Amino acid sequence: MKATSLLQKQHRKVESLFKQLEGGKSEPALLVAELANELAAHMAIEQELFYPAVRQIKEDLILESFEEHAIAELALKRLLSTSPEDVSFKARVTTLKELIQHHVEEEEEELFPAVEKAIGDERLTELGRSMKAEFEQRLAEGYETLLPAGYKKTSADKASHANGAARA
Repeated sequence: MKATSLLQKQHRKVESLFKQLEGGKSEPALLVAELANELAAHMAIEQELFYPAVRQIKEDLILESFEEHAIAELALKRLLSTSPEDVSFKARVTTLKELIQHHVEEEEEELFPAVEKAIGDERLTELGRSMKAEFEQRLAEGYETLLPAGYKKTSADKASHANGAARA
């Protein structure tokens, strides 16, 4: 599976989890944990594998994506710390969903087409294989391992600096 197809598949999974959360028919705490695991693993493979591999194609979008991940991670941490009975729970779900929707839209409408045009199917499939294996490993680790504690540092900060995306 091509890297872009894998990421799109993961986007659909996250959208489904948001729909379930908003539907109110399932246990919200379990859905939030599943959502956190999916998002943390997804962001990890984008930040550590996909973005560095395609950075030169749309550097401005990649830098923006790191920032969007940082903001989404903060919103996710706030949601994780909120009881489903809290009056702010629904607002935090909605805010995170809107952040993710905006990010997904930019990736799928701008970044992915540019990447697919610039990189051949063979390379995208090879990258997709690596990303899928890494995603499964990260998913098994769980969000508690993937998301840095506190609010001052995010996984996006760590990855963007490690991959040279940050400029002094």
